Amino acid sequence: MTSVRLRRSRPVRQPVRTVAVVACGTLLALAGCSGGGAGDPGGAGESSVKAVILEPADATTDVITATEIGFSTENADDSTVELAELDGSTVDGELGGDGSSWLPAGQLEYETTYVATLTAVGADGQNAITTSTFTTMPEPEQTIRVFSFVGSEAVVGVGMPLRIEFKDDDDSSHPVPEEHRAEVERRMNVRSDPPQAGSWRWVNGAEVHYRPEKYWEPGTQIHYQLATGGLPVGDGWYLRNDLSVDLSVGNEVRMEVDNDSQQMQVTIDGTVERTIPVSLGRRDFPSSSGTFVIMEKYPEYEFDTREEFGPEEGYVVDVEYAMRLTHGGEFIHATVRSGAELGTENVTHGCINMARDNAEWLFEHTNRWGDPVTIEGTSRQVELGNGWTDWNLSWEEYQRGSALFDG
Repeated sequence: MTSVRLRRSRPVRQPVRTVAVVACGTLLALAGCSGGGAGDPGGAGESSVKAVILEPADATTDVITATEIGFSTENADDSTVELAELDGSTVDGELGGDGSSWLPAGQLEYETTYVATLTAVGADGQNAITTSTFTTMPEPEQTIRVFSFVGSEAVVGVGMPLRIEFKDDDDSSHPVPEEHRAEVERRMNVRSDPPQAGSWRWVNGAEVHYRPEKYWEPGTQIHYQLATGGLPVGDGWYLRNDLSVDLSVGNEVRMEVDNDSQQMQVTIDGTVERTIPVSLGRRDFPSSSGTFVIMEKYPEYEFDTREEFGPEEGYVVDVEYAMRLTHGGEFIHATVRSGAELGTENVTHGCINMARDNAEWLFEHTNRWGDPVTIEGTSRQVELGNGWTDWNLSWEEYQRGSALFDG
């Protein structure tokens, strides 16, 4: 799989062919219609070019607003599709890479009638034109919001996975059934500049991630577009919206932590900028080994572990320069102790502690999300899903998590 998923290859903008609608009608949907091209200047004789709109069929009602225009042609060198409302206003869209479908650039309106016009042109200049008129369904009562964790214009680290979530109105997760995930994923397109191989992976039914085969190149521009609005996902549920996001990848910041030496090495754009003494989790609360990415950052943050650890082990403490690595509560942050333990003894409940000046420097030099942190040598291994743990899978393992994987 590649990061440039060109299922939709080029925009189509054509004038409305009202004459073609009247002249050809249903007959053209079966046999095609000669337009009197260069190979047949008088329009006499039957064209060898055929064009058929397969779906939505003519006069169909209750069509989903995520519909594609599916068609077939014979003896055609080129095909174009136009979609317009009855008032003549056109809808932008793109041909599919296989040349047998056309997808609107955005979700269609509910309870609206459209005319799809397919024009096929042969090598001899003759053409066939056919149309299909259809009406979309009423707005459904049960919809699922398609949500991106980051919005447009964000700057992320080189390890940042693209994260899409599916949510109800109350902001709770709403899983997409497994049998519908391939169609959802087929409508999720990622383009990167420069191009980099990448793949989607379903973390679970309510969350799907995308990462490149290797870390993003610094400065990469990423655009991802989801043509999901109006798509049915079973039991009367529909995806509510399309989605379009543009991101930039910042400079390459990587952190490597060695439990044996109790040091963190910070590399920025290939240069080791600082080596920092740290303290990790003590024996009964070890830090996790694996590759993580920064999930969020807070200049000040309150830890309250009384519910997790109980009244004896639990505590409430304010920390500075907190950078989250896991959902479970492993952070990088400034130490709240004397600092004598740094580089010599592990004393935390799983976090990575460092001196305040080092924590402040690191906080200022990391991106808001997505900088990779690799921890080695502890007694506990990373738990997949406890954080954005995408980089703990091999490339082959990651691809197997795609609903479209065919290897």
